[in-house]
Amino acid sequence: MPTQAPLTLFQVTGRAMSAQLVRMNAAASNLANAGTVTSSEAEAYRPLRAVFAEQLDQANGLSTVRVSSVQRSDATPIRQHDPGHPLADENGDVWTAPVDENAEMVEMLESSRQYQNVVEAMQTAKQLMLETMRMK
Repeated sequence: MPTQAPLTLFQVTGRAMSAQLVRMNAAASNLANAGTVTSSEAEAYRPLRAVFAEQLDQANGLSTVRVSSVQRSDATPIRQHDPGHPLADENGDVWTAPVDENAEMVEMLESSRQYQNVVEAMQTAKQLMLETMRMK
């Protein structure tokens, strides 16, 4: 079995940025579907959540993150009685997506800030490498 080359700092930060991007996309999808209405509970949109897992690089001991999956929440859709709605069922009910818009905005803001932090860490590392090369 061939040995794998150790991860570089740029590969580690790239993985972190990719993970935060998946997180932001899930929150954006949830926000886009907030308030959507369907005629049955089974058809209602359910929020997405990115599930992360730690990945250890045995060659250099660096720990990185990876997206293990993107899963639908098991939150129950909200039933509303609106007999005049074109999608209302025989009881006059419609089902709304159980998306908490405030929580999704916080999720998006937090993932955006973490993405920015990783970018700044990568830029700092790059600058330090350039300074080291100038010293030679």
